[in-house]
Amino acid sequence: MDGEKRIGRQTPTISKILPYEDTRGGEAVLLYNQSGRTAQEWQELMMYDIMAVDENGLWKHMKFGWSIPRRNGKSELLIMRAIWALTHDEWVLYTAHLTSTSSSAWLKVVTILGKMGFVENDDFKTTRQHGQEHIEWLRGNGVINFRTRTSTGGLGEGYDVLIIDEAQEYNTDQETALKYVVTDSPNPQTLMCGTPPTAVSGGTVFKDYRENVLSGAENDAGWAEWSVPKLSNAHDVDLWYETNPSLGTILTERTVRSELGKDPYSLDDNIQRLGVWIAYSQKSAISRADWENAMVKAPALPAAARIYLGVKYAKESGNVTLAAAVKLPAGNIFIEDIDCRSVRDGNAWLIPFMKNPHVKGICIDGANGQQVLADDMKNAGVKQKPVMPTVNEVIEANSLFENQLFGGGICHAGQPALEQAASNCEHRPIGSRGGFGWRSILEGADISLLEAVSLAHWLAATAKEHKPQKASY
Repeated sequence: MDGEKRIGRQTPTISKILPYEDTRGGEAVLLYNQSGRTAQEWQELMMYDIMAVDENGLWKHMKFGWSIPRRNGKSELLIMRAIWALTHDEWVLYTAHLTSTSSSAWLKVVTILGKMGFVENDDFKTTRQHGQEHIEWLRGNGVINFRTRTSTGGLGEGYDVLIIDEAQEYNTDQETALKYVVTDSPNPQTLMCGTPPTAVSGGTVFKDYRENVLSGAENDAGWAEWSVPKLSNAHDVDLWYETNPSLGTILTERTVRSELGKDPYSLDDNIQRLGVWIAYSQKSAISRADWENAMVKAPALPAAARIYLGVKYAKESGNVTLAAAVKLPAGNIFIEDIDCRSVRDGNAWLIPFMKNPHVKGICIDGANGQQVLADDMKNAGVKQKPVMPTVNEVIEANSLFENQLFGGGICHAGQPALEQAASNCEHRPIGSRGGFGWRSILEGADISLLEAVSLAHWLAATAKEHKPQKASY
């Protein structure tokens, strides 16, 4: 209808919901709305699915997870579920990755109870110890404990409902400590809520759960998400409405536009705003078939080609590798190793490539040589200032490279040495939050060949699009 206010998609783009005829979700929504707040349509529909029951009154979904881009109100569903549980004699353990998140959830529940007309110390009592908050329902036996997740938290305690907020950070050690806290309940339920993991997220449980539910490997479980299927243009307004159910209500186009970076294909913006899930090799390695699928005849580069260079100093081999990447007119990125030499040969051979006027970015990694090369570049008059990537940036580069390789966004000319390195590699953990680098599983293969093209590809993929100026007279 003309003039009708546009709002985001109210149903998930992907879901796996068990069939049901009855639900307690409507009760939870009515209870929540007594506070003066109003659940949105998508939140109401989600509560019906989350709180569906069978003919015996047991939860259809003993586990339920959902992934929604940030600032849409996805955690509000956890609040609705927790308040219903509190007033229906259930014991709830509400956990979060950060203490500030669990404390904020406690404050929100207390505030909503007050707006519903319930009085502290008459209807409920609460403990305000930061990181150890507690709400007890005085009209019955309901309890909510709010905790920051640890590898030991929850052991020895029993609950009916386990809530995992910020689930993208939920790791296997924490799961081992928490998953048994609901096993003694006659009607247990575990809820996981978050955004897709980024390259530096510390958790794997959320990702594994999603894959298991969607593949049918998880029983008595449900899943819902708002997402795009692959890396997309994060500046596309139509995609905002497809993946953000609260856009047009509590979230505005102006807010979304202000938070996005200049690169429309930014991996972080795709994850945080479009809900994309990064695709990883299930073997945690690049197979020969994966690599050969990306092989093409070396393309003729356009006259206005923008070249990005990656340099990797390998500690193990004592070599330094120079690689290049160019974004082609079709949008995919062509990668190539230029040369690999011993560090003992010095850096003079690298400088002529860096002075090429088509070079628009240079990334150098490796503590055993990057600063020396940066100084040599400056002394030689190289105009480009090199990027010295942080650990998180290296993690992002590797994740993006693998994601784009499997997604068809990378091509190469089949260099034998690079193929040997790429098809005989595995992930090695780097950083402290689950990121990965590359490691060779073949003796004599120099992994810096793969690391260098990964860095060059990262620069090309994240570079600001160059738009020629138009002259008018």
